[in-house]
Amino acid sequence: MPYAAQHLAQPPSRDDVDRLTGATLVEFGTPWCGHCQRAQPLIEQALKDQADLSHIKVEDGPGQRLGRTFGVKLWPTLVFLKDGKEVARLVRPQALQDISDAVQSTVAQP
Repeated sequence: MPYAAQHLAQPPSRDDVDRLTGATLVEFGTPWCGHCQRAQPLIEQALKDQADLSHIKVEDGPGQRLGRTFGVKLWPTLVFLKDGKEVARLVRPQALQDISDAVQSTVAQP
């Protein structure tokens, strides 16, 4: 699945996320967050040609439970999962290399 430019209209439940198979990036943020906006080109570039990684973009904020279950406090928070289990996390990433490294390590997980 390629880079997801838009946040999901309805976020998945934590149970749904825990049941995911394969490599997944769950991105928490908001469309109006300046940090999130600055990170988008980096995330998009890191996910280019990554057919083995799903990208789920979740709008976070008050009343949004999924982010709380992951302990999200700052945006964007990138949670990398392998078969529904967290294997890496980046908070407010500012370097393409950091995101690319997390993508590669997640995809390479057995």
